[in-house]
Amino acid sequence: MHLIPALLIILAIIVGALVIAAIWGVGIYNSLVALRNACKNAFAQVDVQLKRRYDLIPNLVETAKGYMAHESGTLTAVVEARAKATQANVRFAGNPNDPAAMRDLSQAEAGLSGALGRLMVVSEQYPQLKADATMRTLMEELSSTENRIAFSRQAFNDAVLFYNNGREVFPQVFIANAFGFAAAEFFKIEDPVEKVAPKVAF
Repeated sequence: MHLIPALLIILAIIVGALVIAAIWGVGIYNSLVALRNACKNAFAQVDVQLKRRYDLIPNLVETAKGYMAHESGTLTAVVEARAKATQANVRFAGNPNDPAAMRDLSQAEAGLSGALGRLMVVSEQYPQLKADATMRTLMEELSSTENRIAFSRQAFNDAVLFYNNGREVFPQVFIANAFGFAAAEFFKIEDPVEKVAPKVAF
């Protein structure tokens, strides 16, 4: 007779422990979702600036084309690098949890920065191009955009750091692994030579 109340007490303790564990697990899950969403939001800010940069480049190339007839290879390299970066950006934006897509985007952006940098070096040889009002305006806009990209990329990397730390610490790592919270990739430029934003000021 005394056995049944004892079993009920044990059962109540077990149920209570399971409820506490479930509440704890839900809390961790929700915090991981919030951190992952913060990464997505931070990339959305990067994305806005990247698209602004992509929109400026065709105008820049068209303006330069009138003065740089003998530099078609340089201009073509910029156009091709822009196309690759745009495609990589679309792939990553479609699946922002894919580390491989982020690596592709980082490499494509490094290629675009390098191509723009080469265009700026070559354009120094064309004084009339440097004096063109449209070109100067585009260069100022591009310079401003490069600064915004650097700032928003740093904010994105900070969000990635918080998220990765949140998913890797004990005991959150168990919930993260159980529910597929994969590590996020930092947005970095792979080639050390191309880590500096292209010089766009005349």
